[in-house]
Amino acid sequence: MPPEVRVIGVEAMPEFKEGDDLAGLMIDAAQAQGTPIEAGDVLVVTQKIVSKVEGKVVNISDVEASPLAIAITEGHRRDPRHTEWILRESKRIVRMDHGVIISETKHGFYCANAGIDASNIPGKDTLALLPDDSDASARGIRQAVKDRLGVDVAVIVSDTFGRPWRNGATDVAIGVAGMDPLHSYVGQTDSFGHELFTTEIAVADELAAAGELVGGKVAGVPVSIIRGYPYIPMEDASIQRLLRGSDKDLFR
Repeated sequence: MPPEVRVIGVEAMPEFKEGDDLAGLMIDAAQAQGTPIEAGDVLVVTQKIVSKVEGKVVNISDVEASPLAIAITEGHRRDPRHTEWILRESKRIVRMDHGVIISETKHGFYCANAGIDASNIPGKDTLALLPDDSDASARGIRQAVKDRLGVDVAVIVSDTFGRPWRNGATDVAIGVAGMDPLHSYVGQTDSFGHELFTTEIAVADELAAAGELVGGKVAGVPVSIIRGYPYIPMEDASIQRLLRGSDKDLFR
């Protein structure tokens, strides 16, 4: 058989709230729709539901906008208190212009608005922050699946990031468990005998993007199962493996 990878959206998921059994609800929903989770699956879980379950949802009324936040937001549709949350969750502001903020988060991610947004959250004045440790979130889901089903899976926590020099956003991995997020071809040779010296593929990002194709942003499908991808198991997996250090960053 030719190589094949299947992407399955998990439907009929509830509106998540703090303290919910995320893994259990995923397992039940997948079972109910006739696509139970199997050994070797990659589970792609959107950041938004992880943040909800972990209590990383805040209200803009919980902070007072600083003079800087007010100045930054002037002329922009965003509430200055939303901007204040962005400033508080940012380790460093990379670029800022016309209300647009590109920041470095405490996790080492470079993204718009410190990864904070108000989409797919109930309530007019609520925001979702990034999880404190998305790797730990992924590990917890993976262990819960193993405890209940007795199978090993890989787990990716995904979020939507923009990309420099390209229009449109794509889902990327911000947390990973059970698999090497980076596939290195260094030292191998291609079909013409050329040795590969630098080629490494961010497979966790590719899988996160694939998961978004069956979930979208308004369909209410926050979990996907990717079946058939031969990932490399890694017990101590971390998203830090995908973050480029300053010594190799030509733009920092």
